[in-house]
Amino acid sequence: MLGYYILIGVVTLISWLVSSTLKRKFKKYSQVHLRNGMSGAEIAEKMLADHGITDVEVISTAGQLTDHYNPKNKTVNLSESVHNQRNAAAAAVAAHECGHAVQHAQAYSWLQTRSTLVPIVSVTSGMSHWVIMGGLMLGAAAGLGFGYWVAIAGLVMMSFATIFSFVTLPVEYDASNRALAWLKNKNMVTPEEYKGSEDALKWAARTYLVAAIGALANLVYWAFQVLGRD
Repeated sequence: MLGYYILIGVVTLISWLVSSTLKRKFKKYSQVHLRNGMSGAEIAEKMLADHGITDVEVISTAGQLTDHYNPKNKTVNLSESVHNQRNAAAAAVAAHECGHAVQHAQAYSWLQTRSTLVPIVSVTSGMSHWVIMGGLMLGAAAGLGFGYWVAIAGLVMMSFATIFSFVTLPVEYDASNRALAWLKNKNMVTPEEYKGSEDALKWAARTYLVAAIGALANLVYWAFQVLGRD
């Protein structure tokens, strides 16, 4: 188990470093005020309108970096620091979340795949570790082949979370690309503001990349534990 704790520690450290850098970046670009004077909410509403999307509502939500698009009720949820603020960071986040709304409206394939995986992952992700360890302990205690197959079932369950993490990557990167393209093509930001928005979204995307790598490393570790005992 020492190897597992080392793995978790390394992934946690990298995740913390990326997350800390992201927060610093957003704090920095929150000081770059938009010349057009538009708030995050106004940016979002204009991007939706420019893409002909009229059935999505922009609302404010509590918390920090809690921004997200909800495809079930078609709402772009912007944290208070994004919804009401008028800076490069707010513009980047608002446009990014609207990028997801555009994906939804255009039936973007990766978003549809991720949505399909959501109910599966919500059930299996929290159980997979317990199923794997239960299978390993059962096999060690009784020497039963049944325990091995229980552990294999746990690996399959864990693989869904890993797949979900990697499917999330093109969804997030594409939403950022859509956001930046719109901000630039519609002259919503100055060159300086654009650089800030681009850098902020780059670091936001890296949090998903680290999560995907961590999920894969976790799956590989447990696969060695299970298959190595076969």
